[in-house]
Amino acid sequence: MIKADELVGAALEALAREDQAAFDSAAAFLADRDDAERVLVEVVTRVVSGLWRNGWQPADVVRIAARRLTDWHGRAAADLIAWEMRAYAPATVDERWRDQLAGLEAAVWWQGGYLAARQARDGAGRLVTVSGVLELLGVLTGLPRLESLSPPPGAARRTVQARSHAVSEKTLVRVRGLLAKAESTSYEAEAETFMSAAQSLMAKYSIDVAMLDARPGGGEDPAGIRVGIDAPYEQPKAVLLNLIAEANRCRVIWSKELGFATVLGFRADLSFVEMLFTSLLVQAQTALVNSGTKKHGTGRSRNKTFRQSFLSAFASRIGERLAEATAAAVAQESAGRGTDLVPVLAAREQVVEQAVERLFPNLVSHAVRTSWDREGWAAGRTAADQASLGTRDRSAAAS
Repeated sequence: MIKADELVGAALEALAREDQAAFDSAAAFLADRDDAERVLVEVVTRVVSGLWRNGWQPADVVRIAARRLTDWHGRAAADLIAWEMRAYAPATVDERWRDQLAGLEAAVWWQGGYLAARQARDGAGRLVTVSGVLELLGVLTGLPRLESLSPPPGAARRTVQARSHAVSEKTLVRVRGLLAKAESTSYEAEAETFMSAAQSLMAKYSIDVAMLDARPGGGEDPAGIRVGIDAPYEQPKAVLLNLIAEANRCRVIWSKELGFATVLGFRADLSFVEMLFTSLLVQAQTALVNSGTKKHGTGRSRNKTFRQSFLSAFASRIGERLAEATAAAVAQESAGRGTDLVPVLAAREQVVEQAVERLFPNLVSHAVRTSWDREGWAAGRTAADQASLGTRDRSAAAS
């Protein structure tokens, strides 16, 4: 009799060959075995552990599973990640990993065997569940090595946070609250009040951190995050993220085939870049929906070129606004403090650039090409002018 692990191997080989009949056969034989549960979960757990050593993080794994397969596979990935993470003491898991696990709602919610529990929750047959986990395994076993942005679980060590980092968390919580209020109100004046308060908070914070870190013995090393860039219209979304990052002296490296961009910079700046990108993307998509459908004179749809041009123009104009805010805020803060901030900020930007060169020594740049629709471009710039940057003054003062 063929062993269960051999059936798993046969199924993975069939997936690699794109041989659906062979895959279905191996999956069916495996589903009939009593030890399928144990073997499948063991294999997935082993593969997930290997991904951690290869630079992957929980959110990356769930994202790629959902992107290449379905949302079901993303949920299954989160479940099995939670199972694998039981092996590590909490004190040895990086706080960013814990945040990701919480955001993914990754938890061991089942008792007994996972396959049976997943099958019962979905109302699916055993073969469907086994096939789904095998498909997930097929994706996970073919993933490339990534740049390490944080220690893998089991290797992290708790340290006392620096004063600036503690302030960062408190400030970011307050800014998130102000952004939420600004986005929920229908009154422009009220929204601007919330936005101005957020700008003031972040501008003061970022300058404080920059000056503290410039002192002898102060400072921190640049860090990195990965931000999902989802279809459709990935290119203008990636451009938008890049322009936001540039205004905050961060760098973006887009991995299109993997569905994410890596952002390198200082921690507080990274948090702000991620917040502002999310907020502006929502605003852009709302404005895009409100623009309605577009057609050529012949009646043929031109929605794709219109929306591509819209988002490209939106990103371009947002970049201009952020650049203007950067120059104004640096000048204002320099005058108020009686010191030239430009050298301090330039030095921090250079440190980030060195981190990029260290992590991505073979980085290649490509020209951005996009389709053109005059109305879409004009509408995108208009929407960008109307968009709330929220903490735009803070971006100028990014450390």
